Amino acid sequence: MYGRAIHDGGSAAGGDADERRLAWVYLSRVVEGPCAALSALIESVGVVEAARAVRERELPEVLRGPTEVRRGIEQADADLAHIERLGGRVVTPEDAEWPAWRMLGLRQLDPAHDADGAVPLVLWVRGSRSLLETTERAIAVVGARCSTGYGNHATGEIAGELAARGWTVVSGAAFGIDGMAHRAALGVGGMTIAVLACGPDRPYPVQHDHLLAEIADRGLVVTEYPPGTSARKHQFLARNRLIAALADGVVVVEAGIRSGSRNTVKWCRRLGRPAMAVPGPITSAASVGCHRMIREGEAFIVTRAEDILDEAGPLRLSLPGAVATAPEDNLSGDEALVLAALPATGSRLPRAVVTDTGLALPTVRATLSALEIAGLVGCDGNGWYRMRSPGAGAGGAIVASHEDHR
Repeated sequence: MYGRAIHDGGSAAGGDADERRLAWVYLSRVVEGPCAALSALIESVGVVEAARAVRERELPEVLRGPTEVRRGIEQADADLAHIERLGGRVVTPEDAEWPAWRMLGLRQLDPAHDADGAVPLVLWVRGSRSLLETTERAIAVVGARCSTGYGNHATGEIAGELAARGWTVVSGAAFGIDGMAHRAALGVGGMTIAVLACGPDRPYPVQHDHLLAEIADRGLVVTEYPPGTSARKHQFLARNRLIAALADGVVVVEAGIRSGSRNTVKWCRRLGRPAMAVPGPITSAASVGCHRMIREGEAFIVTRAEDILDEAGPLRLSLPGAVATAPEDNLSGDEALVLAALPATGSRLPRAVVTDTGLALPTVRATLSALEIAGLVGCDGNGWYRMRSPGAGAGGAIVASHEDHR
């Protein structure tokens, strides 16, 4: 559906595929994170020429500072070999699995107002799944590092149900809610993506080494930082924009008054995607942030997976030519038997329905009343009859209207 994404100015600017890949990797090492000015330069002259300009310091003033310290580091070949040993790869904007449609929101942000909102130069990925395919239907679930038993339970229920329904659970692999979200998805055999604020070879936190290995084995571990990069405070804030960008919406389960999850919600709202929060006990300090976001209109209140999909899932609209599900198709048990015993045209008395269904007369009468309340049947002097389906046309009516019985 989304096809191959070629970065503007990429292949058109010269250089073969290997040369361009090495240029992307080199620049990723030089800036280590989002850099709107460098992204703009690549857009303008292509990645190979941009890499040359960085090496030779033929740069506008705005780029000299960010590139000066590491411009002399030439280890692109070693970085590629390193990620391959980890069972991973680097994904550039020229690759088929680059999630270009996910990155559109970041591309539209104003660098003057969102300095860390630039599109990542590349993504370092561990895991064999396609990044494009695994982010087609994804929900981010984040929250407090010091989670409570209530928060863990709520996260397990919500993330597990989302994953069981085929949605990818995106989170940041931190202690508390993040780790619980990943484990819940893995526990039901679902897909999960961990987005790191450090290099792909640096498990953070260290205690989640085995969890991250399992995620890489069954899902994906993603970061914009090259191998060997340590986690630093500002990188977590930049990382949060990727968590929001890779998902259809963000759900916060437990957040303190100064929770970093609120930063993820900020990015989510900047990208025009729904932000959601799970309420907690009014006495719980761990849920104060969630309650404030709900009260101030920053997040929708949600309590289950169904609520989340109502906000972030695909629009449930009837398309031209689509076959709508009739209300009677959702019936079962006595209601289905009684409705089936009513003819497509004409009416029937309750005793005739008893004969056809084998149900007791009181059961038939009670069921007919329930069907009438649901708008599926009506009653006149001749007996009970089916109501016309709302979507039935002149040539496709399968049931009769009230007037057919007069």
